[in-house]
Amino acid sequence: MEKNGKGLLNIIGSGSVFEGTINVPHSIRIDGLFKGKLQTAESVTVGDKGVVEAEIKAQNAFIFGKVVGNMYVEDRVEMHTSAVVIGDLHAKELVIKEGAIYHGSCSMQRGKESAAVDKSGA
Repeated sequence: MEKNGKGLLNIIGSGSVFEGTINVPHSIRIDGLFKGKLQTAESVTVGDKGVVEAEIKAQNAFIFGKVVGNMYVEDRVEMHTSAVVIGDLHAKELVIKEGAIYHGSCSMQRGKESAAVDKSGA
């Protein structure tokens, strides 16, 4: 394992209920119910039976279950076939698989250029 601990995984298992604030330096998977605020320096995965009612801040998000709340994701969001997402989304990349349900607005930007306008004509 790397010295920085990358690759560690935190899990809220099926049948578990957690309400509050989670701030973890590693990836997290939610298969139960979570309400509150969630921040991770790596990825968040919401399993197909997982329900998250929270503001999410993460590097990447992989959604198979239900998310109600705004997401602020630095890189990629993937909404898989069974996903239901209700809330606004801010990310660099967005993948919505056929069958996923998404209600909200989406703001996508490239890296640090969040408010910059591409003047190159490309």
